[in-house]
Amino acid sequence: MRSIRLTLTVTAWLMGACALTSPAMAQTAPPPGNAAPTADNAVLLTVFFKHDQSRPLSELNAQLDKQGFRKAFPPAGVEVVSWYVMMGIGQVITLRLPASRLREVNRIIEDTAWGPYRTEFYPTYDYKAVGMAEHDKATAN
Repeated sequence: MRSIRLTLTVTAWLMGACALTSPAMAQTAPPPGNAAPTADNAVLLTVFFKHDQSRPLSELNAQLDKQGFRKAFPPAGVEVVSWYVMMGIGQVITLRLPASRLREVNRIIEDTAWGPYRTEFYPTYDYKAVGMAEHDKATAN
């Protein structure tokens, strides 16, 4: 329950930050420019693509092709940090992108992945350097 509340809080914060820092646009309009993710504007986004297990894989792949998923995702300029198959679930993909492109990535997924997949989104951040520094500090004592 605490994890869900945290995820909802972070998601609400990101949505509010995006709304306050960019002009309002219709969701179908892409954001201006193609900013590269940098230390001060990048977010990590973990996306769960949960397979529709009531349909055969060949059917799912045909629908993904018809909807243009493989051509559109991931969009140019969005870094794929990891892309795994989680057996029994589907695919888990972590992307690094400028916060200003979050709407674009969401729209591509809505247009091309819905149907074969149910999706879940988790904004995340890179904690590895901090975690490893804390570990090194603890083991040095």
